[in-house]
Amino acid sequence: MNIQTIVKDYYGKTLQSSADLKTDACCALDETPGWLRALYSDIHPEISARYYGCGLVAPLALHGACVLDLGCGAGQDAFILSRLVGEAGAVVGVDFTPEQLAVARAHQDWHRDRYGFARSNVAFVDADIENLGALSLPPQGFDVIVSNCVINLCADKHAVFAAAHDLLKPGGEFYFSDVYADRRLSDDLRADPEARGECLGGALYWNDFLAIAKSAGFADPRLVSHRPLSINNDALKVRLAPAQFHSATYRLFRIDGLEPACEDYGQAVVYKGGVENAEKLFILDSHHAIEKGRAFPVCGNTYRMLSESRFAPYFDFIGDWSTHYGIFPGCGMASPFGQTSTAAATSGACC
Repeated sequence: MNIQTIVKDYYGKTLQSSADLKTDACCALDETPGWLRALYSDIHPEISARYYGCGLVAPLALHGACVLDLGCGAGQDAFILSRLVGEAGAVVGVDFTPEQLAVARAHQDWHRDRYGFARSNVAFVDADIENLGALSLPPQGFDVIVSNCVINLCADKHAVFAAAHDLLKPGGEFYFSDVYADRRLSDDLRADPEARGECLGGALYWNDFLAIAKSAGFADPRLVSHRPLSINNDALKVRLAPAQFHSATYRLFRIDGLEPACEDYGQAVVYKGGVENAEKLFILDSHHAIEKGRAFPVCGNTYRMLSESRFAPYFDFIGDWSTHYGIFPGCGMASPFGQTSTAAATSGACC
């Protein structure tokens, strides 16, 4: 039995609701911020019951955006995103599980009425996200692509990242949650229907993920948040031991020419506010929490992520590219020749 058949059977036939899951790998609503959690009250109960996501997949500043949801399942995230983008935006959900898509489509008009929209701004497509090139989706047609605990289920993960890169507009971002392992798993575990269906057997070793993302064109993956996962099924826990697993949210920007390291050009940004639900503090990733009105030193890549994306109107940008000062201290890479205390004391800190 191939991986696609395993996944289709598990999510279309084995699982009937989130209560059937044997681990917490696919559910993390308790970590969802309050402003977003409130939107779940306007989701149809049948769709909520079939939610198998593993983290936050709703980035900020989405009004008017065109969003693609990879592995949308029964549509919970897609409907919430459709509300966030508003009638001026659009959401396309893609999934290859007919049973899940049938539930999503059955409640499409219900959500349109609930949100007070004159027409539905969400569409669902029956397709394999490992073969997005076969769809008539517009190249560079999406501002944001999201995915919630789905890529681990795919056999050809590079194909998913490469297609996402091709479908994003310049400056667009792939914002997604998934499950990662602290090591490479055996082929037996990857083919185990229960381990695979529970989002663990197909989990990428985190360092392999970074290599795949970069080879697909996302030069500087940014970790937003993460949490350890517990395995509540004893038999499954024994089979997977001693591997450890984390759920993590990453954001990948489609910006050509990003550097492979955090290079210091003496630049800074000032957050002006204005992003809804982040008026005083804008969090780009786990190393960049930017207070409103305060100059924040950044590396060249961060400068470009903010200045060349939908976030640009919310920032003032200080500096240019005329002088290079080397690597930011504390950014995971240091000079092989050592560093003096004077250099460390006079430098900024990007990460």
